[in-house]
Amino acid sequence: SVAVVPDEAAPDVVAALATVALEDHRRRGGGPLELWVFGADRVWDDIAARLGLTPARELQQLRVPLPVAESPRWPRGVTTRTFVPGRDEAAWLAVNNRAFARDPDQGGWTPMALTRREHEPWFDPQGFLLAVEGDTLAGFCWTKRHPPASPVEPVALGEIYAIGVDPAYQGRELGQALVIAGLVDLHDRQRTPVGMLFVDAANEAAIALYQSLGFSLTRVDRAYAWQ
Repeated sequence: SVAVVPDEAAPDVVAALATVALEDHRRRGGGPLELWVFGADRVWDDIAARLGLTPARELQQLRVPLPVAESPRWPRGVTTRTFVPGRDEAAWLAVNNRAFARDPDQGGWTPMALTRREHEPWFDPQGFLLAVEGDTLAGFCWTKRHPPASPVEPVALGEIYAIGVDPAYQGRELGQALVIAGLVDLHDRQRTPVGMLFVDAANEAAIALYQSLGFSLTRVDRAYAWQ
């Protein structure tokens, strides 16, 4: 982790700190290492190259003004309700870990990890939407409200914190309905004027869906790797 005061010298300071950290890492035996840069650009690409780091992964932050014009259209037989703490954890973990079996961030959640989130001050079960068919969990859209933080974020942001569909329900446009339902709740109930989410740049299908709903690119976060 590298943190500096965000001013014009920040890239040079990070480069100097990272150089020392890499040298120390080598002395200790080395091994894979990543540097995540929030708001990466060509300047950071150049700095990473000088450090011997190569781009390894990219997350895009997308935003959309709220409200959106669309309404969710649910597949036949699918209804929605909100997450019930103490009852829905096991089903959610199973669906999430199947849906994100190959995802380094969202996959492999444990009961402890979910419990920690449930005890965060921002956790709101009313903003944790579940799509169900009978007693079977088909998908989910978990939202998170960020209060204004002037001057960087002068208005509240409504984040789609996690969204997923059980692989058995893929191809039924359930993901699109969940996105829209989450955005509707963020605007109507949580009173946020802007929706936001993070998506892996390699997930072209998801990016195309979000763009069709009016999302546009706001920021790029990039991981640079050293082997």
